[in-house]
Amino acid sequence: MPTQNSNLSRRSFLKASALAGGGLMLSFSWLAGCKPSPEKLKTLPKEWFHMNGYIRIGDNGLITIMSPNPEGGQNIKTSMPMIVAEELDADWKDVMVEQAPLDTENFTRQFLGGSQAIRIGWTPLRTAGATARNLLIQAAAQTWNVPASEIKTEKGFLIYQPGNLKIHYGEVASLAASLPIPEEVTLKTPNEFTLIGTSRKNVDVPKIITGKPLFGIDYKKEGMKIAMIIHPPAFGMKVKSFDAANAKQMPGIVDIFQIKSLQDDYKRTFFDTTQFTDLIAVVGNSTWEVMNAKKAVEVEYELLESYEEIRDMFGRAGSRTVPGGLESLDSQLLKMQEAAQNATVQRKDGDPEAAFKKAAKVIEQTYTAPFLAHNCMEPMNFFAHVNGEKVYCAGPLQKPELTEQALSSRLGIPIENIEIEITRLGGGYGRRSYAHWLIEAAVISQKVNAPIKLIYSREDDMTAGIYRSRYQITYRAALDENNELIGFHINGGGLPENPLHANRFPAGSVDNYLVEGWEVPSNVTTGSFRAPRSNFNASAEQSFLDEVAEAAGKDPLEFRIELLKKAKANPVGENNDYDPDRYLGVLELVKTKSNWGKQENGISRGVSAYFCHNSYAAQVLDLKIENGVVAVQKVISAVDCGILINPDAAKNLCEGAVVDGIGTALFGEQTFEQGVPTNKNFDTYRMIRMKEAPASIETYFVENGLDPSGLGEPAYPPIFAALANALYKATGKRYYDQPYAPQLST
Repeated sequence: MPTQNSNLSRRSFLKASALAGGGLMLSFSWLAGCKPSPEKLKTLPKEWFHMNGYIRIGDNGLITIMSPNPEGGQNIKTSMPMIVAEELDADWKDVMVEQAPLDTENFTRQFLGGSQAIRIGWTPLRTAGATARNLLIQAAAQTWNVPASEIKTEKGFLIYQPGNLKIHYGEVASLAASLPIPEEVTLKTPNEFTLIGTSRKNVDVPKIITGKPLFGIDYKKEGMKIAMIIHPPAFGMKVKSFDAANAKQMPGIVDIFQIKSLQDDYKRTFFDTTQFTDLIAVVGNSTWEVMNAKKAVEVEYELLESYEEIRDMFGRAGSRTVPGGLESLDSQLLKMQEAAQNATVQRKDGDPEAAFKKAAKVIEQTYTAPFLAHNCMEPMNFFAHVNGEKVYCAGPLQKPELTEQALSSRLGIPIENIEIEITRLGGGYGRRSYAHWLIEAAVISQKVNAPIKLIYSREDDMTAGIYRSRYQITYRAALDENNELIGFHINGGGLPENPLHANRFPAGSVDNYLVEGWEVPSNVTTGSFRAPRSNFNASAEQSFLDEVAEAAGKDPLEFRIELLKKAKANPVGENNDYDPDRYLGVLELVKTKSNWGKQENGISRGVSAYFCHNSYAAQVLDLKIENGVVAVQKVISAVDCGILINPDAAKNLCEGAVVDGIGTALFGEQTFEQGVPTNKNFDTYRMIRMKEAPASIETYFVENGLDPSGLGEPAYPPIFAALANALYKATGKRYYDQPYAPQLST
């Protein structure tokens, strides 16, 4: 059995009960279903005992496990407690799950993002469970006066077989909580798992389907006022003056005033990304009254001048040029074309220039993708109550610890006086990483000296950023007279972000390889979007590889396998950041599961694969074109993300990624004219509809016993190219520019 030094997570362990009572119980495990049978439903314990920051055991054996990270649909509120419960040897039906508030003393990296929660939490969560189990065994050994080594645990019970003794955890929890923390604990081996690897229902589903308060938008407090903001209509503008005399006289309006969410001298960090910091706040008694008053406020705007923004990029100094002026699509594209001519080298292997000179055949194509809005189902919202030197906030956000630091700086209130309750997110996808609306809510609350619920309308969110960057990549491939790939050249960049990962596949598989990158400054605020950068890289790269395979007269899936075998046998370069074996594993699995090469008549098929966020995914997509409309018949996914915690939840993540990716590839687009977003709501920003989702999705996982890696994002990038490659088979036309749907009728 592996051992783990418990000191690695010492800051997350509490020796004894530090909180009174049982706290807010957000959800039962499903027990026997939504309505547990009386014999299985335990009453709440009279007293709770804290084993550590993650675990609280009741005197009757009931167990509460804290889920530290924000829950946004990725199911970690179920999966993370499952990891703790596994090492604790708890009976899942006796486990209650509670969303932990922001607590930097007892938890680390309370983030939602980067598909890293399970990967980074794997050892600390297991250690927390194993440490509590060790303490319980020691307590039972003292109680029975028997050797601890002879005590076993099973489903919440301690068992000493020689003496025929058996008690539940709650009977020794008080003593266990007072014992010193062991220096080292033993973790289970994967073949000892009984809970990990089994499917468990989402602990929040009963509340979701019965409409119980759970999301930030549900949060209410007596005396709470509603606030909304007015931001400039165009990127590149700022508020000059406003007249709210008439609006202030409207029913239900408390006040209308100007706020500054971030001070000019504030040194922004990575997620303090927003252009609109000078805003007008409208405060009233109800959402409807505030929305009406917003329309009556008369605002004059002026152009924003160019400036340089100094930033702290996780301890590294950084800067960002924010140009003045009003940007439009044509001007943006022109700047991107100019920048591509002055790209800088990011990686160079061999002599790519010579390879292209002697090539028998050169394939060259350019791929583009537009700005994208996140369009989370739950509107942006946050509750804030600044009461003197105390701050209480509640709502959905992805990076609470970093937001807390920005909030403390803005309000001038110490972090220890700030409390943030993390609610379930009604969608995140990176949008809720940039929680400027929390700071706005707190500034408004401080101004009016009352609890505030700030709500963004759909138009507010869709027109205020944050967006996925606009990207462009040109690929060139050189084939020799035997149709072997001898040269590969990538020139790519974005507005305002370079999306390239120079050391990813096909790096390492081509002797002569060149990557050049560039960026174009923009005043349109951009940031993380599901599988940042990878979502476009995979789309362009995997579409181009299909075209190269066709030019070489090779099967597209076999062509990828051939390149990866080269990278495995004789890798080029030393910095390739993928494992060819694991990459090959998902391609071989999807080949088998899709019966590649044996598709039905009338079905057009595309393949794609990609590595990101420490995991590998390959997909085969089957479709038909019916009356000019894409009908996706089936998607087969193969994924390598290491050990599965909750198989059903893992499949759900992959299925959601497939549907999301297909919709974005077909329809997603945000454009700007003179700085004004052209799509302001769902009447013009097209989203995928129920009938457009695949008729069937099959997901298969590579079983390799490796520690878990990312899953929320890796299954998203490949689907773009799988769709594009299938569309080519159906229409005879290559799709280089997203979105694809407008091109189907041309």
